[in-house]
Amino acid sequence: MRESSGVVESVVTVGSRGSALARAQVREMVERWEREVPGTRFVRRVITEAGDADRSTPTVAGVTRRAGASAFSSRQEAALVRGEVDVVVHCLKDLPNAPAPGTVLLRTPGPREDVRDALCGATLAGLPTGARVGTGSTRRVAQLLALRPDLEVVPVRGNVPARLARTRTLDAVVLAAAGLHRLGLADEITEYLDPEVYPPAPGQGALAIQVREDSEAARLLAASGDAATDAEVRAERVLLAELHGGCSVPLGTWTSRPSPTLLRLHAAVTTPDGTHQIAATAQGPTAEPEKLALTVAERLLAQGAARILATATA
Repeated sequence: MRESSGVVESVVTVGSRGSALARAQVREMVERWEREVPGTRFVRRVITEAGDADRSTPTVAGVTRRAGASAFSSRQEAALVRGEVDVVVHCLKDLPNAPAPGTVLLRTPGPREDVRDALCGATLAGLPTGARVGTGSTRRVAQLLALRPDLEVVPVRGNVPARLARTRTLDAVVLAAAGLHRLGLADEITEYLDPEVYPPAPGQGALAIQVREDSEAARLLAASGDAATDAEVRAERVLLAELHGGCSVPLGTWTSRPSPTLLRLHAAVTTPDGTHQIAATAQGPTAEPEKLALTVAERLLAQGAARILATATA
């Protein structure tokens, strides 16, 4: 807190990665918070994550092998715990299931951006036999091969513009539609992939707002967020936790709302080589997303999801 011209002003330091997408996400939230909590000044701090600093060491979807740690969120969480920043804005799909001790996630902001994956450079049906398609995601590789086993999937890394640039040397790349939209690059999308057939990562398209427990920032921003969006992502993340998965597992989820009071959760688990895929779908009250997630998890596990996921992360 500080006093300026007789007016007490709260200063909140917002941490995020330094990419263009991270900057766009922070702008989106700060513009909202400035309307919701007038008299508060938001200061941005860039935190370079391991996944940003190291572009050569292979990881699966940017996730380290240490349980619960993410190469795209760990340093931001550490800075939050140390009090160097007051709030962190993440892509929700980059976060481990359990936030760092002493921190909490506020209610998920809404509306959620487009959850779908997008193909840039070609359509799936238009790709010739043996076409080279770029992605750094285990899930996307598995789902691509399940639909088109003839494709050659090429690993690509880097931020959204860097991966998009690979369309100059590859036939196509797969990216999250949400990131392309937030960067004003929707015109680069040649096809949106049907989430019923190609379900995206749990939490894709949603932002996560992480604060320290019982902090001033938690109090100031507590009213922000959207209950319906929060219910969607809670269902997806509980499902991920029940399957003991992290950001790198070949699990796709898609939560839709058949009505204001109902959630429908569809999920698929695919072997890394795309040769076997299992799926389950259920719907339930919006007020009970955790129960819905448990139902879908039970159906997937009954079909052998645990064996597939164990193989994928071995």
